Amino acid sequence: MEQEERILEHGEKESLTERWFGLSTPKFLIALGAVLLAGIYLGLLFFGSNSLSVLLDLHKHQRYLIHDIERLKTENAALQKQYFELEELDADKQ
Repeated sequence: MEQEERILEHGEKESLTERWFGLSTPKFLIALGAVLLAGIYLGLLFFGSNSLSVLLDLHKHQRYLIHDIERLKTENAALQKQYFELEELDADKQ
C-alpha cells in the first residue's frame, strides 16, 4: 500500500515532459531547441543559396559548357578549313 501511494505521489509530481519523454522541462526545451536548430541548418544546407542542389546544378551546367566548347571547337576547325580552301582559290585566281 505504501509503495502504491509513493508511486501515485511520484506520478503526480512528474511534469508532462517527464511522463512522456523522461526529461525534465528545461532539458526537454534544450533538446527541442537543438533539434530545431539542426533542422534549420540541414534545411539551409540542402535548399539554401549555398546548397547541395545549387552545387549539383552548377556541375550539370559545367558539363553542358564543356560539351558546347568541344562542339564549337569542331565547328571552328571545319570553318577554318573552309576559309583556307577559299583563300587558296582566291590566291590561284590572282
